[in-house]
Amino acid sequence: MLDFYYAPTPNGWKVAIMLEECSLRYNTIFINLTDGAQFAPHFLKISPNAKIPAIVDHDPPEGYEGSVSVFESGAIMIYLAEKSGQFMPTNDSLRKEAIEWLFWQVGNQGPMGGQHSHFFNYAPQIKDKGYEYSVKRYKGEYERSLAVLDIRLQGQPYILGNEYTIVDMISFPWAFIAKSMGVSLDNFPNIADWRNRIKTRPAVQNAINLYKNLQNLGPNKVTAETNKILYNQSATNFQTHKP
Repeated sequence: MLDFYYAPTPNGWKVAIMLEECSLRYNTIFINLTDGAQFAPHFLKISPNAKIPAIVDHDPPEGYEGSVSVFESGAIMIYLAEKSGQFMPTNDSLRKEAIEWLFWQVGNQGPMGGQHSHFFNYAPQIKDKGYEYSVKRYKGEYERSLAVLDIRLQGQPYILGNEYTIVDMISFPWAFIAKSMGVSLDNFPNIADWRNRIKTRPAVQNAINLYKNLQNLGPNKVTAETNKILYNQSATNFQTHKP
């Protein structure tokens, strides 16, 4: 059994999709990000970066002693692929490509999408001199990542070709929500087809419906107090919550 520390965000969906696709037994533990649950000492022992998703595997593969905690979505995806023996290519060349695209997602698509979402959805009320620049920069970087992915998908159904893998699972959520960030996929037809192909999978539907009632927090529900918790955390703020 796995404990899955989760909130209904694109990053949370990544691992939820993997768990569902692998038919692994898991217990969902909701982390209320707006209440600061991510800074609780017991959670920081599992996820030192105070971010979701994270897992604790109480029945790890041979070679581990006791329960195993894993944080960071990319690391979790690789761990679950190795544990289950699913969705990671065994061919050396394709495995190399899988690692490349996984690192691309966690280093480019995800962070740029997250920054764009912040300024587009949660900071429109901040009209300082840097606001327009921030919106332009991160929207541009997010769209650039979509262009990279769209080119990759030309002439093939999935990122690695004909095989659906962890790379598709980890890249899907930040493309799935493009419209809610003011970005049309009309200019990215290969992504649009790929997105539609993936979203109909039962495991994906189960994942994005997990705690669906708490999705779409939106700017109208973010208060000054929750903004202090969700954004603009400094080293000093973080150190006060040390485990």
